Amino acid sequence: MRSLSPGKLGFAAALTLAALAPAGLALAQPASAPQACSAGTIYLTFDTGSQSQAQYIAQTLRRHHIKATFFMANEKTVNGDYTLDPSWAPFWKSLVADGHAFGSHTFDHVYAKRDLPDGKIEVKPQFGANAGKLLAWSPQQYCQEIKRVDQRFYELTGSHIDHFWRTPGGHTTPRTLEAGGACGYKHVAWADAGFSGDELPSDKWPNQLLLERALKNLRDGDIVMAHLGIWSRKDPWAPAVLEPLISGLEKKGFCFATLRDSPEHLPGQADNLNRHRWNSKS
Repeated sequence: MRSLSPGKLGFAAALTLAALAPAGLALAQPASAPQACSAGTIYLTFDTGSQSQAQYIAQTLRRHHIKATFFMANEKTVNGDYTLDPSWAPFWKSLVADGHAFGSHTFDHVYAKRDLPDGKIEVKPQFGANAGKLLAWSPQQYCQEIKRVDQRFYELTGSHIDHFWRTPGGHTTPRTLEAGGACGYKHVAWADAGFSGDELPSDKWPNQLLLERALKNLRDGDIVMAHLGIWSRKDPWAPAVLEPLISGLEKKGFCFATLRDSPEHLPGQADNLNRHRWNSKS
């Protein structure tokens, strides 16, 4: 009797098992991971803030080989300096090297209050020489405020930002949108489900609740908004939520991209405005 080679023996055994299996019952197959992007694409975005979580966020994105979009204003940090000071140049250069995208959050973190009858915009800067003052700006002045971030970023890194901007708090007016568009900048807010909640009180909105909400509700094309640190939140969002959020979304088959990779969010397309801000004060 001819003996079967190991390879033929394995093949014969498989045929035998298949013949013995009840009709309609497939042999068990190894579980496979979801195919990348099978569920769609999520756009992670981060606004500047206290910067208390900045290094952790950068390291986490690097570890997962994820590219995100950063919206920058010159905000005071936990180090006592400001986010667009020369002391932060190495951090921003490292993010440029990692391939992230960058947008303006207005240089002095300027809140848009309302459009005025004389064609100007009432604004309130949070930082800078006019911090806390109500000012009346022309659309050209507002445009220059958006562009100041690009000018400083180029001084720090040798690279220009992308043509995205985001108003502090997500609060826009018709005239601010017109001013940004005239500058060639696309306003980008965030999806309802993409509001991370990292600026909400942690006693009322614990991190586990925010994580579960995001994993349940995020859908293809959604923009997620978080910060590089929030002064008021006692239990920081990023260390508790970011890693499990990324891992959970990856298990669902989502992948991640920067806003520059999405034709929907390029300048000239319809503005992506969030409809529900959860009393956000980003």
